Amino acid sequence: QVQLVESGGGLVQAGGSLRLSCAASGRTFIGYGMGWFRQAPGKEREFVAAINWSGGSTSIADSVKGRFTISRDNTKNTVYLQMNSLRPEDTAKYYCAAAYSSGSTAGLYDYWGQGTQVTVSS
Repeated sequence: QVQLVESGGGLVQAGGSLRLSCAASGRTFIGYGMGWFRQAPGKEREFVAAINWSGGSTSIADSVKGRFTISRDNTKNTVYLQMNSLRPEDTAKYYCAAAYSSGSTAGLYDYWGQGTQVTVSS
């Protein structure tokens, strides 16, 4: 089992920045690819970013490319999502997830956190 706890969400004005963190515990963190997804009210869960076990390979959704960056620190069992130039349409609950192989499909992921709310005001 892997337990995931997200933090860093909040209310920010458009154009602002937030950094989300996802702390993992349980099984060896370094063996897992990690992903960030988001879900706005009334919408389906949407892929945001993913990173492989070493941090050497990342993928970013087109909707956030150039504004969001994913990274990880395996010494701290933590994955990050740096979000810059935030827009009202980025408002959603953000979830981190762990999988043996990272990717953009939610079904690949075995473990999920409870999510952290990000609200961007215009």
